[in-house]
Amino acid sequence: MTLASLPLDPLAFRQRRYLFGALVTLGIIALVAVLGPSERVLGAALRLVLLHGAWVWVGKVAFALAGLVGLGFWLMRRPAWAALSQALAWTGFLFWSTYLPMSLYLQVRIWGGVFWDEPRWRVPLMLWGVSLLLQVAMLVMREPGLAAVVNAGFAGLLWWQLGMTGTVLHPQSPVFGGDALRIQIHFVVLLGLCGGLMVQIALLLWPYARRLFYPA
Repeated sequence: MTLASLPLDPLAFRQRRYLFGALVTLGIIALVAVLGPSERVLGAALRLVLLHGAWVWVGKVAFALAGLVGLGFWLMRRPAWAALSQALAWTGFLFWSTYLPMSLYLQVRIWGGVFWDEPRWRVPLMLWGVSLLLQVAMLVMREPGLAAVVNAGFAGLLWWQLGMTGTVLHPQSPVFGGDALRIQIHFVVLLGLCGGLMVQIALLLWPYARRLFYPA
């Protein structure tokens, strides 16, 4: 038997395709961010501000989708939905974990230091800690029904807490609060690209969640 005659693993092929697509999308995001606009007050830091904003919004959407799919699992009783919910939760956690260092860097660069009392920093950091504990618990327990409920509950908690969070130094609507059309268009493009990356990562992680809950 030669190497060429060996049967191809369709799942492994799809996983490589999703990984390659995610890396390409990530490269495009980086390029678009670098070529983004600047402005008088923030200067070139505006580019990272816009990426940071798109990144956190996609993280919020990933957690929301994880919760909705988790509820769908309980309504439809489809095992694949519990795994998809978990894959989306992992994806949201990945975006959240990388959003926080961006936020930290921007605080130091724009405000001159870390403002620990800023609600838009303190609350997301607290939510990250809660998510970390929940994800570790799901990895240990490997119970799809419980994971679906946990993902739905955490999504509700995250959106409720962020909706109730005020600001001190952080502007309420830094992108759409003004009339800079070029900045708004650039943000929407970044948001779409980051959303595409979220889908690719979730599809990449989905089979691993299936193996976690339903080992062969």
